[in-house]
Amino acid sequence: MRGDRYTLTAPTAPSTARLAREFVTATLVAAERRLLIEPARLCVSDTVANVVRHARVPELTVEMTVHAENVVVAVRDDDPGRLPWPRQAVGGRGGDGRGLALVRRLSHASGVTWVWDGLDLVGKQVWFELRECAALAV
Repeated sequence: MRGDRYTLTAPTAPSTARLAREFVTATLVAAERRLLIEPARLCVSDTVANVVRHARVPELTVEMTVHAENVVVAVRDDDPGRLPWPRQAVGGRGGDGRGLALVRRLSHASGVTWVWDGLDLVGKQVWFELRECAALAV
């Protein structure tokens, strides 16, 4: 179950969330998976924004794998020391703390995977899986 893989590497800049949204949109249009566009845009925007805000790295990678039954999107950064965790939403701070909860709610599955280079921990990736049957229910 290999799937078609697409990759975007970009700087950890505020504009990268917009670039990532455009990347997932173009990929899903090309793959004829239009029902997944809105949840993918919301989820990738939040995961990229978390890297830009919290990771201490110069760039990040967005990787999409399109399978017949699902699409998996992973946002990778090479900062293994700063772990993503769901937090309580802070009412007056514009949406802080809601990102990972939103990703969990909109996706079929999600999680964090460690990235290794041999025996060395070199990074992490936050991933989410989208399925068209779940997108219809959103």
